[in-house]
Formats: sequence, C-alpha cells, structure tokens
Amino acid sequence: MIDPSSQSRISRRRFLQVSALAAAGGLVGYSGFWDRHYLEVVEQTIRLRRLPEAFHGLRIAQVSDIHYDEYAEPFFVREMVRHINALHPDIVVLTGDFVTDGMRPRHVSAGLSYPCAEILQGIECPHRFASLGNHDSLVGPAVVVDALKVHGIPTLLNSSIPFERDGGRLWLAGLRSSTEDFPELHEALPALAAPSEPVILLAHEPDYCVHVAKYGRVDLMLSGHTHGGQIRLPFFGSPGQVLPRGGRHFVRGYFNLGLLQLYVNRGIGTVTIPVRFRCSPEITLFTLQPAQS
Repeated sequence: MIDPSSQSRISRRRFLQVSALAAAGGLVGYSGFWDRHYLEVVEQTIRLRRLPEAFHGLRIAQVSDIHYDEYAEPFFVREMVRHINALHPDIVVLTGDFVTDGMRPRHVSAGLSYPCAEILQGIECPHRFASLGNHDSLVGPAVVVDALKVHGIPTLLNSSIPFERDGGRLWLAGLRSSTEDFPELHEALPALAAPSEPVILLAHEPDYCVHVAKYGRVDLMLSGHTHGGQIRLPFFGSPGQVLPRGGRHFVRGYFNLGLLQLYVNRGIGTVTIPVRFRCSPEITLFTLQPAQS
C-alpha cells in the first residue's frame, strides 16, 4: 500500500525530471525547444489609487528569471531584448535570477552575469532597474551587481529611487531575496516619499507579498521566481509541493491584496531541465492608469 504522505514529499527537481521523461517523443521537442522559446508579451493595465497625472499611461516592461546559459541561450536573450525594444517602454525592470545556481561551480555561474548583462545593455530604454533573485544570492550577489552596474543597470538592494516626470514622482524600490538573503522592507521603502506618491516594489519571491501587504505603503509588487510552474500538466498543473520555496501561493499572473497589487511574471529561462510545457516565457508590459472612482 502506498503511503499518501510519501507522495507529498516529491521534490521540485524530481517532479520536473519525471515530467520531462513523460513528455516523450514529439512533446520533448515541443516543450524543450518550441514552448521554451515562444516569448509571449502579456499586456496588463494596473490602476493605482494615488497615481499622479504625469504618470497616467506610463508603460513598464518586466522580465524575470533569465537564468543565462543554463539554459537560456545568448540568442534567446537577444531575442528578448529585441522584443522589449519593440514595445518602447518608459521603464524596464528585471526582477532577479540572471544566472543559475546549478550544475556549474558557483564562481563560474556568477561570472556568466557579465555576458548576460552585456546583452541586457542593448535594452534601449534609458530607465532600467534590477533586483536580485535567490540564485543570484547563492552564486555571488556582489559579482552579479557589479556585472549589471558595469553595463548601466542599477540594482535596488533594500533601497529605493525616485522616478520623476513633469512635476510628478513615484518610487521604485527593490528587496534582496527573501529566501536566500535578508530583505529589509523598512530600508527599501522610501523615507522621503510623500503620502500621495506611489511605490512600486521589485521583490523576487512573490509569497513575500503577505508581509509587504501588512505595511500598507506599497502600491504594486512585481515578482518572478516561480516560472509560472514551468511545466503545467493537463488536469494536474504544477503541484504546490514542487514549486520553489517563496513561490507556492502566488504562482503566476495578477493578484489583488487590498491596497497592494501583485504581479508574478512567468520568467524567461528554466531551471533543472531545459523544458517548459503549457507555460511559455513572458515579457509583461504594464500600463499605469488611475484607479476608477
């Protein structure tokens, strides 16, 4: 007799491996190449209750979880950059996991952040901001931050920066990884923000939103981490026990938590195995609008 509790202990890695084996024949080619490289642009309108008039219609592009070269190939990251440039966003945010804590030695993985950032430098939008993910924190956050800095992309680590336009101001804040580092929300939130100025928070792991919502000062939180489940089997989906720690309750898409709105991007790359199934990589394009009265 099978012990039901033993089934619940299946690891994320084991689930992905078994799922890949199950996708035999044509499904392997489809999920391993086509689905993994089919970039979807998801357009999402976000209505903020305290959005200054100067930012009505502001367009923010988000990408996450690139996992450069394990397994997101350079040509695919360049294709992602071309897609972003074609959207002509006002701001681009990159919400962590530029590289992978995987098969390679950690110092080698950390070093891959330099060629990744060199490609990301091709993003034509002058306003580019990043936060780090759990994999970045594991392989060497100082190296990843330096690679981004050298290529003109500032990283928000428990910190914030104002974004001003035509007399209006909003704030972009960023947290360290909540599973592999020490996020300090009170440090990240801008002390100088006026009550009328919205705050957009870059926080890699979406489940941290429960803590963020308690503060009541963040209007929109942008996350990644889950890859949307990466493999979504028909009638089965991606079980909670195989999703990554910090991403088991808010897996993909839009969520409303009262005063806080959350969006979880499905990411660009993959982990463990180079396969996506019914869960294509995503570039999200947000358009900010005032809340309807």
